Amino acid sequence: MAAFYHVRSNSLPTQSHPFTSEVEETLSRLRSSQAASTIGHNANGLEDLHDCVDKIFQLPLIQQALSQGNNRKLVDELLNGSLRILDTCSIAQNALLQSMESVQGLQSVLHRRKGDETELKSEIKKYLASRKAVKKTIHKALWNLKGMENKRSASINEERVSMFKEVEGVTITAFESLLSLISGPRTGSMLSGFSLVSKLIRPKRIACEEDEKDINEFDKVDAALIGHKTIRSDNIFCLQNQLQELVSSIQDLEEGLESLYRRLIKARVSLLNILNN
Repeated sequence: MAAFYHVRSNSLPTQSHPFTSEVEETLSRLRSSQAASTIGHNANGLEDLHDCVDKIFQLPLIQQALSQGNNRKLVDELLNGSLRILDTCSIAQNALLQSMESVQGLQSVLHRRKGDETELKSEIKKYLASRKAVKKTIHKALWNLKGMENKRSASINEERVSMFKEVEGVTITAFESLLSLISGPRTGSMLSGFSLVSKLIRPKRIACEEDEKDINEFDKVDAALIGHKTIRSDNIFCLQNQLQELVSSIQDLEEGLESLYRRLIKARVSLLNILNN
């Protein structure tokens, strides 16, 4: 343990600590699950991860090391990274909020609909326009995240510095996954305007039991509305179920993001306190 408390003039403490071991274990768990999951599934792990990082920032010897002038560049990099991640989190939260408002508008029309196709078509048009705006914002955010990844790969490779950067990298990957989930695949039909709504001949029946398990709730609703320019009465019930499933998914994601956002803020404040003391 003595080696841990030795602070070199040009580095961070090198010996392992229970908090750093916990970070490594959480990183390993998240890396193994991220290929098939998003923040909705990994929220607890990401919260634990950033809680551990905040605890590391509270360690006196880490504070002493990071406050040294020769580590100012590292602290600045970590602060810049945390700010970009917080900005990305806000973008995701706003995208979910906008999506929820659009879904609820469509649900309201379906609930009170009494054979009025015009109102339904108008609300579908609004929903698709909102989705297009969300996708545009998300694609820009994903581009910015890719730039962060490129900068991170060119950073210092010291062990403890590398751990902080790995935390940043895993978090970025989680947000990329989440944003991609909300946005869905790029499709020409999404960009081709809304004349589709009025030109459909009889659509195929929308299957309520989805066979393709890799399609998320955003994709299901998009497919139902983009691929079918009118909604037949025998498909209304199915669409209502899909919209309710999407509402539940959005709520889960919003709760996970809100909790994670608080952890990200807490760790950033701890880092700012080190810089200011």
